[in-house]
Amino acid sequence: MVSTHIKKFDTLVVGGGIAGLQTALDLGDQGYKVAIVEKDASIGGKMIRLSKVFPTLDCASCITTPKMSAAAHHKNITLFTYCNLTSLDHDTSNEALGVKAVIIQNPRYVDPDKCIGCRQCEYVCPIYVSDEEQGGLSATKAISIPFSNAIPQLPIMDIENCMLCGQCEKVCPTNAIDYFQKPEEFIIQAKTAIITTGFELLPKEDNFQYGSGKIPNVVDSLQMERLLAPHGPYNRVLRPSDGMEPDSIAYVQCAGSRDKSMGVPYCSRVCCMYAIKQAMLLSGSLPLADITIYYMDIRAFGKGYEQFYQNAKAMGIEFIKGKVARIDAGENGSAIVRYENQDGSGIVTANHDLVVLSMGMIPGWNPAPICPVSKDSDHFITSIKPKISPVLTNMNDFFVAGAAAGPKDIVDTVTESGSAAMEAAKFMSNSIMEN
Repeated sequence: MVSTHIKKFDTLVVGGGIAGLQTALDLGDQGYKVAIVEKDASIGGKMIRLSKVFPTLDCASCITTPKMSAAAHHKNITLFTYCNLTSLDHDTSNEALGVKAVIIQNPRYVDPDKCIGCRQCEYVCPIYVSDEEQGGLSATKAISIPFSNAIPQLPIMDIENCMLCGQCEKVCPTNAIDYFQKPEEFIIQAKTAIITTGFELLPKEDNFQYGSGKIPNVVDSLQMERLLAPHGPYNRVLRPSDGMEPDSIAYVQCAGSRDKSMGVPYCSRVCCMYAIKQAMLLSGSLPLADITIYYMDIRAFGKGYEQFYQNAKAMGIEFIKGKVARIDAGENGSAIVRYENQDGSGIVTANHDLVVLSMGMIPGWNPAPICPVSKDSDHFITSIKPKISPVLTNMNDFFVAGAAAGPKDIVDTVTESGSAAMEAAKFMSNSIMEN
């Protein structure tokens, strides 16, 4: 491990998704020095991986990319990507600075000061690996920039699959390849910390009723986002198993949410709306396909969401009120959906070419034992004043925003991020006045 360096900022933002970016920009515009620490190789979070947003159907990249660029070029914001947070607590050794974070910079095996983002290393690499940025539906090189509009534009070497052929090193015009790069530990001292660690989807492998992830044409919602994206794995919607255009597509709602047996007894809030959004986009991409949404309740809670739901029904998307009990593999790559129809017709079986699971949202980060901030029974960060100021935590200089505090949509996340920035600014302003 390389020797530890200390970096000082006004605010530490943990997580570089839309919540973290909005929070950092709001604080940076007020003159505060902000550090964003992100575990992925690029900022942007889940939103940059989406195709479009509901209910306006605006391009997700067109909204997120300008914020990513603004944060990267802001004079008061510093990005630390591809990092692991190992400790986050009050700094008892320094009275002036209240938060201390110990961070490990993971090796990219590329010198960020020398790399010019030309991608020559990626072009000559002979090794293909599964591309997690595309939901594992396509391949990428063992050394590559994560995606086209990633920030920073720095490649990462998959050292587990690299065969050390040296092709990337030979072709690099700036000698940026470093096979001997090691993890580097550094410390950030700050006056406040804002947790914007977002969410993850419950793995479909955990749901044995729906095939435990072993049925090839049963995908989760984020994989479908990539299929719908203009820069997706196939540039159009195809079945993963055989490349066929699906004629029948099903959505299974509450596939993990509102299910105590899965450990997710709560509603994930956004699943109904993103399923409707995807179904409408599919209706445009595959106008002859039959699209069915199996649901328990449609929860269209936001402004314009009910009309969005009614528009989907008017487009011919079929909504069936019934709980899907089981999904089995069928013939020719199809999936057999078995459900109980609530119209009284009893147990019904249907065949679909492609099935999308609306998996439950779970916290993207577990603070224990890294940080002593408290968690609720649902494992999201506790908001001690959810009605007055939902960004407050049990630690006076720690704040939370976005899906780190519980499932929510992009609109609520951005609003909450602004609130967290103002609470942090107020805390720092009061601290200055007291001193």
